[in-house]
Amino acid sequence: MKKFSLNVVITAIALGLSLNVLASTTLKLSHNQNRAHPVHEALQFMAKRTEALTNGELKIRVYPDAQLGSQRESLELVQKGALALAKSNAAELEAFSKPYGVYNLPYLFNSKEHYYKVMESPIGQNILQSSKENGFIGLAYLDAGARSFYTSKPIKTPADLKGLKVRVQPSPTAVNMVKFLGGNPTPLAYGELYTALQQGVVDAAENNIPSYTLSRHSEVSKYFSLDEHTMVPDVLVISAKVWDGLSENEQKALKQAANEATVKMQALWVASENKERESAIKQGSTFVEVDKSTFKAAVIPMYEELQKTDPDTYKIVEEIRKIQ
Repeated sequence: MKKFSLNVVITAIALGLSLNVLASTTLKLSHNQNRAHPVHEALQFMAKRTEALTNGELKIRVYPDAQLGSQRESLELVQKGALALAKSNAAELEAFSKPYGVYNLPYLFNSKEHYYKVMESPIGQNILQSSKENGFIGLAYLDAGARSFYTSKPIKTPADLKGLKVRVQPSPTAVNMVKFLGGNPTPLAYGELYTALQQGVVDAAENNIPSYTLSRHSEVSKYFSLDEHTMVPDVLVISAKVWDGLSENEQKALKQAANEATVKMQALWVASENKERESAIKQGSTFVEVDKSTFKAAVIPMYEELQKTDPDTYKIVEEIRKIQ
């Protein structure tokens, strides 16, 4: 009888554990950076916080290095509900939801603090919700620093970009910006950029410092010119189908974990940017200080054109400029 009772208890415990395992939900998250990039650390942090806040009922498995497809491919899977989460950025998202395009405008923010405040504001939060009809919503912004040009020669003024094939993200606004600055914009997948720079398919690119070094672009483009033309945030998005399928408590926990990851990423970004800049210098890269006024002057007509052709987006620009 004692042996029978013990077996019953063991079976009950095992069954209970099995039911707990079955009750938990695991969401897949895709991003295109390597494991050394701060975005991976921030997303891993979010995954741990999500699991903790839901007592293990909701888990996130992070797939780096574009294992589940390129940024564009991952977004398309998220749209269909075939993938739960993906890290993208405002440049890529512009093709899916027009309001994200405002972040791709040059010299929109007057400081890093201004950049943060805009993303926290109702304007920034409304942009995150703007893509729901397209199959996904934004959960949180992740700091991605300022983007600058890099190539095999110093870029000190827009005149130095003349005739250069400049890799840009597949964003109409990014393409337009490079045209106004005198370059030849060439949309290209991020994963193809190292080889394209190495073989001369493109002459230059633009990105932040950690991406410049961690993707080894510094090996083939030794001059990083600090014009800091845009601050384009990364965005963590979730499938609308998956979001609607979560309980209210799970949604609340996931949003909290994502917001905490936003704050975590700000600190991670500063540390990574400093570290990677030092690393690039040691490996022979040169960081070029530039007079930004010449770049800002070159894109003034871009805003004048925007006011005429896209007054709705220009209204968002005006609201952003009002935020102190």
